[in-house]
Amino acid sequence: MKLRATKIAIIDNSLDHAVYDPIRHWKSCLEMDFEVFKATENQFPEIRDFTHMILTGSEASILQRERWATEEIDLVKSAAEKGVSLLGSCWGHQLLAVALAGPRHVRKCPEPEIGWIAIAIHGNAPFLGEKRRAFCFSSHSDEVTDLPDEFCVLASTDRCQIQAFQYKNESMWGLQMHPEINIDEAKWYLERRVANKHDPLPLFQAAFDSQPKDSRIIFRALQNFLD
Repeated sequence: MKLRATKIAIIDNSLDHAVYDPIRHWKSCLEMDFEVFKATENQFPEIRDFTHMILTGSEASILQRERWATEEIDLVKSAAEKGVSLLGSCWGHQLLAVALAGPRHVRKCPEPEIGWIAIAIHGNAPFLGEKRRAFCFSSHSDEVTDLPDEFCVLASTDRCQIQAFQYKNESMWGLQMHPEINIDEAKWYLERRVANKHDPLPLFQAAFDSQPKDSRIIFRALQNFLD
């Protein structure tokens, strides 16, 4: 049987590239061609044309979904049914949980995670590798919670118990953190969030002033995603 060639679609969920540009981040670590679809402009891929889909983060809240986000949830449900490999990061991780488990499995964080955080990788699946402590950039105010048994939780932090998951032992993964954002890009992002008067300035300023630590777990994750 002839294997289908890998074709990647990235669904860009950002609101303002001057503040957050996810395609810039994914391009720096994804050494393959991909096509971009801007969800906020109602651009979505044809499922039959792609083997893999990446759902990016967003400045939006998963708890206040616009029409484009609802359309994306429906798309992800259909893609999952047709066996498309799915990877969601941050907001995309939360949207994937809504699509596969339902809206009651996302909530506001008791305390946001912004900056370089220590992550406990559980070592219970190949996706993130062996059990260990790793560091990664994060910026989120909502989170996934209380997933049903068909989800396997792969990583946690003290503030967020579901930092990563896999669905039904299939090629569908969520990452609450932003491993695709390297240290230089994270600083660029934090600079712009500090300059945005509508953001909670002390949280972003504290993150910007902290010591960066990045274990670059994105490369192992992408290798397993694309395999």
